[in-house]
Amino acid sequence: MKSKRENIAEYILYLWQIEDYLRAFPEQAEATEELRDLNAMMHEEGLMEKGHLQIAKNALSELEELHEELLTTEAPYRAVILHIEPSLNLFKSRTDDPTMSDVEACLTLLYQVMLLRLRKVEISEETMVVVNDATQLLRFLSKTYYDNQTAV
Repeated sequence: MKSKRENIAEYILYLWQIEDYLRAFPEQAEATEELRDLNAMMHEEGLMEKGHLQIAKNALSELEELHEELLTTEAPYRAVILHIEPSLNLFKSRTDDPTMSDVEACLTLLYQVMLLRLRKVEISEETMVVVNDATQLLRFLSKTYYDNQTAV
């Protein structure tokens, strides 16, 4: 399994991908111990149709807490947010949950672009600019999370 400590954003995206995989291919749930465990969690949490595992939600909450902290302490981070915020707000307005956090919006954007690429759908240049900004933001968050975890 992806390491939450090593790259928390990738960890969340990985869990979302596994959730979708187990929904699409339930017969594969016994392929590995990891899939069996995650499949059991999804059943216990009633997530076989939609939704995210509690462990993914918890990781997202940790990332959102760090985001809020950095907004008050890191001027360069605030600058990245101010730059990407209009695009994120537009993206959020086009989703089922326009009230999602900026961090969740970045993750959702990256996940949806990954799904579009799998279907070989062309991604506009304008969208790729926002994806690059979201990637930069998540990279900074993940690195800071890692640094904080290893400093303990």
